[in-house]
Amino acid sequence: MLPGFSVEVLSEVDSTNTELMRRARAGLTDPVLLVGERQTAGRGRLGRDWKSDTQGDGGTLTFSLGLPLQPQEWSGLSLAVGLSVVQSLHPDLQLKWPNDVWWQGRKLAGILIETASAGDQRYAVIGIGINITPREGDGLRTPPAALQELMPEVDAPTVLQRVAAPLVHAVLAFSSSGFAPLRNAFHARDLLYGQPVVCTDGTRGIAKGVDAGGVLLVHTEAGVLKINSAEVSVRPAPPPFST
Repeated sequence: MLPGFSVEVLSEVDSTNTELMRRARAGLTDPVLLVGERQTAGRGRLGRDWKSDTQGDGGTLTFSLGLPLQPQEWSGLSLAVGLSVVQSLHPDLQLKWPNDVWWQGRKLAGILIETASAGDQRYAVIGIGINITPREGDGLRTPPAALQELMPEVDAPTVLQRVAAPLVHAVLAFSSSGFAPLRNAFHARDLLYGQPVVCTDGTRGIAKGVDAGGVLLVHTEAGVLKINSAEVSVRPAPPPFST
């Protein structure tokens, strides 16, 4: 399925990202696709828990792609990954900057990218969690969506087959060309484009897409503000706000 990659399925793991980061720090940096059928301690961005499939019944697809990577710029990688995922699945899926897949106002999938030192380059671990079957939203700020609501015929193995190979190609293309060639395609899927947003620091404005490096552009009363994924989280905000 993935030339040059080993594919490994674990019946139980704390987190596929955590496992590949452990291996990388121990010097194991071969390209690998690691799938966790049951994930007991999934992680999301900014240290949040990722409520993944703790029953192992295929309700959530959780996997991580690990490979040595040396792009000229890392900025925009999560956007390139998200774009590959939605393009592989369904035209109605949207991307919420910087790392979520949404459908009809609800979060359907999340992405977590981490890196570790690997000699003279970095080892990238790209974790993806996709809700396959409907699930409870208790304790979640954003209600979850499930892919079977949109595509009733799919299951976790089918989704993995659809997204894995295109994802590898997208990551390798990003490594050589960066995010700039993907900017227009991202804007076509951008959930926030033209919408009022609020940042965790209280900044409010209108999202105006991203620049060639994948940095979010927010039109505020003080001008255009550039938001880096390492700095703040952004969420849709209710109006009013005018430009």
